Order: sequence, then C-alpha cells, then structure tokens
Amino acid sequence: MTQPVPSDPTPGNPPSALARWWGHAWLDARSVQRRLPPEALKRLEAAVRDSESRHRGELRLCIEGGLGPMWPGRPVSTRARAIELFSLLRVWDTAQNNGVLIYLLLAEHRIEVLADRGLADKVPPETWTALADSLGDALRQGRWEAGLMQAVDAVGELLRTHYPVLPGVADVNELPDAIVLL
Repeated sequence: MTQPVPSDPTPGNPPSALARWWGHAWLDARSVQRRLPPEALKRLEAAVRDSESRHRGELRLCIEGGLGPMWPGRPVSTRARAIELFSLLRVWDTAQNNGVLIYLLLAEHRIEVLADRGLADKVPPETWTALADSLGDALRQGRWEAGLMQAVDAVGELLRTHYPVLPGVADVNELPDAIVLL
C-alpha cells in the first residue's frame, strides 16, 4: 500500500524533477536519525523482538532517506523499491511465508507495507491500507517513534491471530530485528 508521509506534495502539484532529484540526493540515513535518534531505534528494535516472541511471523522495518542522486532519473516506484528490499532483506524467505516489511521512503514521502503470501492471503488489503494510513497520520504529526511502535503492534496482532506461538514448538527468529536505515 503506497501511502503519503509527512510533507507529501499537494495533490495536483507534483514536485519538479529538480526538487525530486534534490530530495533523493540530499536525504540519507542521517535524515532518518534526526527523526529517530539511536535510543528510539533501540526501542523500536526491542518492540520488534518482543512482538516476534509472541507469534511465528517475521517483521522488518526499513527506512530510507533517498535513493541517491542517480536514482530519480530512473523510472522506479516506491513499491518497486519496497519489493526489491523485501527480497534483499529476505523477508520473502521465511519458512511459513509470513514476513512483513514496513518501508518508508522519505524523499518520495511514501509508505509501503508488504506482506508475504502466507499472511497476505489471510488479511484483506484494506487492513494494510488502514495500517499505512494510521502510520502516515502519526508521521505527519511528528510522532515517528509512536507511529512506528503502533504499526509494529498492529502487525504483531495480525501475526498473533494468524500465526500464534504453538505450545511445545520452539520458534526460530529467522530475520534480524534491527531497524534498517538506508
């Protein structure tokens, strides 16, 4: 689900090619760290770890400032980039196909929430849209950590519903819990 994040361009007034290029060239991981300092990232990582201890799914958070000065000239959508990262971060590679990626691209002011087919088949698209909308609202209000915590909780609840911990079966953490900053 592509959703706007803070300072989304006014509808009908898209950014110029130069403004788009500048956003991608200028925004980087440091731009993310200004919004989410190291302490907040540690708390988010702990929230992912805690969530994953209560279900059999996997969750990754990836926040990218910009794609660099060479990308904006290429025809790459935010969704295509999220799908690329879904693969690179191996979210698709869980045993039960129940990984979820929450991806933010600051330069494009977009949110993508991608669920692997095991969970996507069980959750209607409107649920993912509502999750992205709620996260976008929090980000627009400057509540970055709180909004991401809420998103982690929402995804965790979906995973607990569809992939609960099984008694007597040890769960394996298949993916790192660290927040990916690009």
